[in-house]
Amino acid sequence: MLFKKLSDVSKAEMQKLLCREAGLTDVGGTVAAVLSDVRAKGDEALREYTKKFDRVELDNFEVSEEEIEKAVQGIDVKLLEHLEKAASNIRAFHEAQLPEKTWFMELSPGIELGQKATPLESVGAYAPGGRAAYPSTVLMTVIPARVAGVEEVIVCTPPQADGSILPLTLAAAKVAGADKVFKLGGVQAIGAMAYGTESVPKVQKIVGPGNVFVTAAKMQIRDVAEIDFPAGPSEVLIIADDSAKAEMVAADIIAQAEHDPNAVSVLVTPSEALAKAVKEEVFLQAEKTKRSEIVKVSLENAAVLTLESLEACIDFSNKFGPEHLEIMVENSDFVLDRIKNAGSIFVGNYAPVSAGDYASGTNHVLPTAGYAKLYSGLNINHFIKYSSIQKISKNGLESLKETIIALAEEEGLQAHADAVRVRFRDGHPK
Repeated sequence: MLFKKLSDVSKAEMQKLLCREAGLTDVGGTVAAVLSDVRAKGDEALREYTKKFDRVELDNFEVSEEEIEKAVQGIDVKLLEHLEKAASNIRAFHEAQLPEKTWFMELSPGIELGQKATPLESVGAYAPGGRAAYPSTVLMTVIPARVAGVEEVIVCTPPQADGSILPLTLAAAKVAGADKVFKLGGVQAIGAMAYGTESVPKVQKIVGPGNVFVTAAKMQIRDVAEIDFPAGPSEVLIIADDSAKAEMVAADIIAQAEHDPNAVSVLVTPSEALAKAVKEEVFLQAEKTKRSEIVKVSLENAAVLTLESLEACIDFSNKFGPEHLEIMVENSDFVLDRIKNAGSIFVGNYAPVSAGDYASGTNHVLPTAGYAKLYSGLNINHFIKYSSIQKISKNGLESLKETIIALAEEEGLQAHADAVRVRFRDGHPK
């Protein structure tokens, strides 16, 4: 863990913090080869790579209705209620994001401008496996697509060692409204959804987080399917002052660290006392946590930095562009108003990232590695296309005629100008 005053941080240390390399170029060749095989050989390639990477031999990739029903029936009733509560909150939040389907405004007499919102027809949701399974990610990806009105939503998630899918993941798919679930992970899953195979339907867009291989695969298939954004190892940045409790701050750092050895956790604070107390708490909690081995490796990427002021903390956060930003300060609105770059923002001592990860209703599929400077987190607009509309009468076009003709001729596009002129020749209807 890096524990310093910001003024003492070396250029190399700062570069490592601010420029979190996604590592996409390092795996690009391997990913391209797998995608090429999936595109050419379809299900045959899926079987080959599932055996190679997941060590599972499968004849059928699609999870049957019977498997899903059996999984749901085997889940504790209380746990199922919690899953449905989380789903309900996620649904409510994304319903609030829904745009007006079609709207018009009168620009001037005879000219009406508008917009039409149309949901995508098909979406593929990727839910990671590996060190942990993520039923919550199924909720976060499928529910917004359904709320947006997407006709077909499929899920791909890696199989367990016995070739099955975690029952709670299947329950999440059912609660969220997925049409189909496939036992597929990694690059081969992204390729299957992008290109389509004998078993897996091709989709228009692929959403969901994954490791560096999955992220690289998503970036490489954008010629045939759109994606949400790059989403790699998870990260949190916490802005805190003396009003924050060290035990809570440390707990949030540990929670982030348990995701993955490559996860990043950063605290920036103007309080040296808080920084010292948090560091001590982090090491205490790291010894006791269940995923201690992963946490201890991840903490090598962590930093507790003391800055000269709250304004400096805000400036650092905007340069960092965190996936998750926690604001644990006395005057939270002062900080919130000045934040420019963050995937999801958690305000107050009682708003841990865990809340957004599972049940508050906001989406936990978010841009990482500084991509929050460029992309929004997953939201309803990722599943909708927008078409502009213009309704123009003869009188309306006449009010624009001279402007259109002048600009078209200036660009050397005579036919564009003539397309307007022809409408004002004698004999044409009003």
